[in-house]
Amino acid sequence: MTRFTTPQGAPVRRALSLGVASIATLALLATPASATPPGIPSYSTAVSQLNALTVAAEANAGSYNRDLFPHWSTVSGACNTREQVLKRDGTGVVVNSSCAATSGSWYSPYDGATWTAASDVDIDHMVPLSEAWKSGANAWTTSRREQFANDLSSPQLWAVTDNVNQSKGDQDPASWKPSRTAFYCTYAKSWIAVKYKYSLKLQSAEKTALNSMLGYC
Repeated sequence: MTRFTTPQGAPVRRALSLGVASIATLALLATPASATPPGIPSYSTAVSQLNALTVAAEANAGSYNRDLFPHWSTVSGACNTREQVLKRDGTGVVVNSSCAATSGSWYSPYDGATWTAASDVDIDHMVPLSEAWKSGANAWTTSRREQFANDLSSPQLWAVTDNVNQSKGDQDPASWKPSRTAFYCTYAKSWIAVKYKYSLKLQSAEKTALNSMLGYC
């Protein structure tokens, strides 16, 4: 057995201190950033909001066009909505003079992955633009649709893994859910909050799926 001895034991104490500090640092680095959008309701509020929504079949799918929802609007200076979400929900985000993220890390709550390149991150519309159109947004003004597509004050915009966002597409919870069941509760509450805020309708199967997801709360 090797013995570590010094006149006062100082080097040993110093080594132990450095070891503890290193472990603490690694623990911090291993903890993913988990910033979330504002406005996620409590479980009870989400249940009330869900029950207040109108159940109806989707309509007007054939007239949808993504350009009807102006998105990634300028927030301030050179920063648009996408860049604002990357800064809001990332950790250690550094941007250049054009407000593009040049470094940082982003935790995707949908699948539990952490990314260090902004190009690997998409900004997901919790309630997809096409879903909104088929649920009532077809009757909105362009200004209202722009507000919806760039809403930083509700749980509508999420920084997530790009291919996960692409797999979701315009599907509602009846046909697509995040791979992490641990996120079902937050996902359902956020979806409900957005639909409630904008008085959007929902389908019967969609409501059933949301009730099921709320069971994880």
